[in-house]
Amino acid sequence: MRRGTTYATLPHIGTQKPPLAQGVLTTMATVKLWTDEEAEQDERVKTVFDDIRATRKSDFVNNFWRGLANQPAILERTWLSLKAILVAPGALDPLTRELIYIAVSTINGCQYCIHSHTAAARAKGMTDAQHGDLLAVIGMAAETNALVTAMQIPVDEAFLK
Repeated sequence: MRRGTTYATLPHIGTQKPPLAQGVLTTMATVKLWTDEEAEQDERVKTVFDDIRATRKSDFVNNFWRGLANQPAILERTWLSLKAILVAPGALDPLTRELIYIAVSTINGCQYCIHSHTAAARAKGMTDAQHGDLLAVIGMAAETNALVTAMQIPVDEAFLK
């Protein structure tokens, strides 16, 4: 904060609720978010956007991909990696993968990923009860992880085998 600025003089503190408390996420992108019209003009971006739509069976391409479109090589690599991890068949079912993604995103503090993967998990059948259990596990893990870290507890030999 600048010298002379107090929390009371910040626009959302004191007289208003912060944007998230109002239920509105008001972050601004630091990169351009490509429109569909712009994506049509770049073959690499168009190909990825088309594959996103086909894979998800939806016309919706979310803002994450629209922001990555500024760097088509990263857009392609990230989409291919995500498909390999979250879409391709594997030992974990699709809902379990989304639940793990929510947990990691929560610990990393990524609001965007928490919201997008919660929506994906709900689309894959996550119930309100499952979401509640997930949040309880995330909270408990954060609490006990902090305690173990603060106390510097050595790992039991039995767990190292």
